Amino acid sequence: MESAFLKIGIFLINTLFSFYIIMVLLRFLLQWVKADFYNPICQLLMKITNPLLVPLRKIIPGFFGLDLAAIVLMLVLQIIALALMSAMLSIPIGIGIILAAIIKLVLLTINVYFFAIIIRALASWLNPNPYHPASMALIQLTEPILAPIRRVVPSIAGFDLSPIVALILLQVLLIFLRSIFG
Repeated sequence: MESAFLKIGIFLINTLFSFYIIMVLLRFLLQWVKADFYNPICQLLMKITNPLLVPLRKIIPGFFGLDLAAIVLMLVLQIIALALMSAMLSIPIGIGIILAAIIKLVLLTINVYFFAIIIRALASWLNPNPYHPASMALIQLTEPILAPIRRVVPSIAGFDLSPIVALILLQVLLIFLRSIFG
């Protein structure tokens, strides 16, 4: 019975922390690509992340357009999540937790882009309103990755292959990083 409660606890910690970290990550990435912050989705991300980010920004300034406070917040939240899960599993916590947190954030960023590209490609087949807030946010988020690929890989019969190439490259990067860091 204890193992079920332990698994539930780890699941809840991982889910809640991951959800908030993804919100901060999306806000960071959308700021980085200079997305339209009048977009309702961006406004939602701001409302969710402001309670922790605004006070942190008073201490940690930005650096060449990068929101360092968001990076620090994601790192701290990931370290806390890993520490809580390690404590629940009775695993000793060492300095390696920082490296593990950084690796998890890098992998999470790659996964966010992977799924954003898939959703954008699927949405393009359904032909939604391109001015819908979700479509605009996806386009603004993924275009910095897809545009350089589009310059190298031409369209075939009007079919844009850049999402396929991007997904393959992201998957190769994930495999490479996981093989290095385990």
